Amino acid sequence: MSRDLLTIAALDRDSLGRILDLSTGDAPGRPLAGKGVALVFQKPSARTRNSMEMAVVQLGGHPVYIQKDEVGLGTRESAEDVARTLACYHSLIAARVMDHGHLDQLAAAVDVPVLNMLSDSDHPLQALADLLTVKQLRGTLEGARIAYIGDANNVARSLAQGCALLGVELRVASPDGYGFSAEELGGFGAAVTQTGDPGEAVRGAQFVYTDVWVSMGQDDEAEARNEALAPYRVDESLMAQADDAWFLHCLPAKRGHEVTDGVMDSARSAVWRQAENRMHTARGAMAWMLGA
Repeated sequence: MSRDLLTIAALDRDSLGRILDLSTGDAPGRPLAGKGVALVFQKPSARTRNSMEMAVVQLGGHPVYIQKDEVGLGTRESAEDVARTLACYHSLIAARVMDHGHLDQLAAAVDVPVLNMLSDSDHPLQALADLLTVKQLRGTLEGARIAYIGDANNVARSLAQGCALLGVELRVASPDGYGFSAEELGGFGAAVTQTGDPGEAVRGAQFVYTDVWVSMGQDDEAEARNEALAPYRVDESLMAQADDAWFLHCLPAKRGHEVTDGVMDSARSAVWRQAENRMHTARGAMAWMLGA
């Protein structure tokens, strides 16, 4: 049995736990032996490309990196025709896209499982790495408290979905206009709360998480975003209000904006462990998708 993985919200608690289990220890067999995996990148990424290629190799497969101009997803060819073509050669299709709708179209067109490597609305592979990192550092996810500071973006959304499934406490601190809507926040359940005060969010937190203020495709909003999010910078004084917390960041970081050098380079920074775990959770996710 094969499964798509487009959002964390589409998983149940047992499936999410199973993926995290498959992400630890040695590679879970070689389900991709002699098979190809298409890696379609509309957006470039250092961590996603390296982690995915190595994860495919660890599962015995051959990764094929495909740049946006080579397929013209939705322009040169429809997303459905791209999926049908790639399914002729590959046992799994992974895509990093601007528009999440293209992932839905890819998945609907073929029986080959489709993996979301990032979209405008969701980043499930990052959330898996985040949760695995928290589990490793605490020994368990039970009782974990995470503060997410800044824009409630695709990274925050997938993390919130995972925390809601596993009962991890997540406090999101965002300025007006940059948080989750009341409707979306209510859908996460009691595990996820929101405030406008970064200090309130980090008090008692064991992990403090942030992301860049201006993502790819948001350059025209840079001035407004930088101004609105400046009070949400994670610096030493904010970290001091937390419970001897670990610092998390999905990377790349813009030092001096959302986080200071002192926090990024501190002994309590777990960002490189997170980066490594992108490979392990990509391996676990694909193994689960292929029926492990």
